Amino acid sequence: MYLMYMLDENGDRVYTFRKLDNDGKPTLSAHPARFSPEDKYSKHRVAIKRRFNLLPIQQPPIKY
Repeated sequence: MYLMYMLDENGDRVYTFRKLDNDGKPTLSAHPARFSPEDKYSKHRVAIKRRFNLLPIQQPPIKY
């Protein structure tokens, strides 16, 4: 069994093991995607993130 989640009325995650929610819509996986150090496309993903200013180093600093 895999941990799944669905969104409630407020947009908060509700965790479950079911594949369908109460309305019959499929639930989403709560697990992150698999990571491979031999990823062939990481260079392209970084280039796209750099182009659209989505890299963490391109974001304004976090104010505490």
